[in-house]
Amino acid sequence: MGGASWLRASVMGADDGILSTGSLILGVAAADGGRGSLLIAGLAGLVAGAMSMAAGEYVSVSSQADTEQADLALERSELKLDEAGEQRELAAIYVGRGLDRALATEVADQLMVHNAVQAHARDELGMSEALRARPIQAAIASAGSFALGAVVPLIVTAVVPRTEVITFVSATSIICLAILGALASLTGGANVVRGTIRAIFWGVAVMTVTAGAGSLVGRIGREW
Repeated sequence: MGGASWLRASVMGADDGILSTGSLILGVAAADGGRGSLLIAGLAGLVAGAMSMAAGEYVSVSSQADTEQADLALERSELKLDEAGEQRELAAIYVGRGLDRALATEVADQLMVHNAVQAHARDELGMSEALRARPIQAAIASAGSFALGAVVPLIVTAVVPRTEVITFVSATSIICLAILGALASLTGGANVVRGTIRAIFWGVAVMTVTAGAGSLVGRIGREW
């Protein structure tokens, strides 16, 4: 389950990288920017996007980690004040999951002896080692997946003729977004066709609006 969550997050990061960087390049290309301008804009978008993803993920997951630590501190305090009450609370959780009262009490007793805080963290608070908040790991994964996705339209921009940038960046971006949409649906157990169509639709919509904005700005700039 934890692995699937990380995979979905990586897929979404790569999706963001392709879509935002590809759209940025299309916007500059529609404004008649030269190849150098396209590459600079794409590279700036890659770096800024990756750093933004890393910072946002680090702050978000750090807040989650702070909450987890606060919950654990509270649990330790409650165990010191009323260990017997906490044992009954843990046993009640197991009863709610289908164990009879005697067995639930025995399980709670043994787990409390082994590691009371860990038992309550897992079964009362829903924490586990696999799902524990890791801010640095999350930041690196988000930045890396975004950069990996953003590299695709950058490479296309660098190798195709300038006159074909809009066509090739649009096509490769849509193909990659479709593949990622299908992969995200597979990892989440959702309908693959629906997920793929959704990824294509929003990809086309975002790139069309961005290219239109770039074309408008370029026209205004030429008139000035």
